Amino acid sequence: MLLIDTHADTLYRRVSRPGAQHDITPDKLRAGGVTVQTMALFVGDSPALPQIADMFGKMVREGEKLKADGVKQLNDYRDCKEGETAFIYSVEGCDLLDGSVSLLADWRGMGVRMAALTWNYENCVGVPACVNQAAPLKPFGKQAAKEMMRLGIAPDTSHLSERGFYDLLELGVVPLASHSCCRALCDHCRNLTDDQLKALFRAGGYVGVNFCPEFLSPDNQANLDTLCDHVIHIMELGGAGSVGFGSDFDGIDKKPDGLNGPQDFPALLNALRRRGLSEQEIVGVAGRNLLDYYDRIDPRQE
Repeated sequence: MLLIDTHADTLYRRVSRPGAQHDITPDKLRAGGVTVQTMALFVGDSPALPQIADMFGKMVREGEKLKADGVKQLNDYRDCKEGETAFIYSVEGCDLLDGSVSLLADWRGMGVRMAALTWNYENCVGVPACVNQAAPLKPFGKQAAKEMMRLGIAPDTSHLSERGFYDLLELGVVPLASHSCCRALCDHCRNLTDDQLKALFRAGGYVGVNFCPEFLSPDNQANLDTLCDHVIHIMELGGAGSVGFGSDFDGIDKKPDGLNGPQDFPALLNALRRRGLSEQEIVGVAGRNLLDYYDRIDPRQE
């Protein structure tokens, strides 16, 4: 079975907290049967562009260390193979574009396959949900999203305002939400409403469910079943073929009981089985659904 996680902040943690323990290590990925771990190049908590650029360079060097430890880098999720352990880059926060789309081609050349338009502060592209849900996507944000689609980089709506989310769909862009949950189950600004989820699935998009208890449960307490609740709710809204996992490992301080790192993915899959998912549905949620999403937005040339 292919197992893909669409978001982790491990590279940033390795740079910003040297010597700290990490949720994700090569051994833990292998123990959990993870085929592809998406590694975010995260803008960090400062909007200063020189600082962001410096941090990006350091995170890429950490990626090189992962390769030296036997974790293969992929340029396309669809190149993954069962039994291998690989990673792929994403970007979290498009601040470095700084009003020009030219950098997107460089990102694609280095293997970036998704890019969250914002993090938790306003940038040249748009405004995050935690700042103003009614803020539209900026004109440059629309230009950048179209160029991402042309290059086969998935525009990522996690963190983006609700209005910005709908602006993407009106452009004909087919985004994903790499690490988001359901607002109907936990009323948090980072989560997607049922209407957003339905619209996303009608457009052909995808959601990776976040493992952060703050996004999973109003009381900030979560376990495997709490996470299953979000997966099943998404499936019931039309996302049966468009949902997977976006753990946010190494970016969250608290995790659901029984899910401390990628080594515990088998326990999560078993919890979904206990909740009644078929083996075909399990295969989809584990990774196949994400590959199908990329087939929709970036068909391979025959």
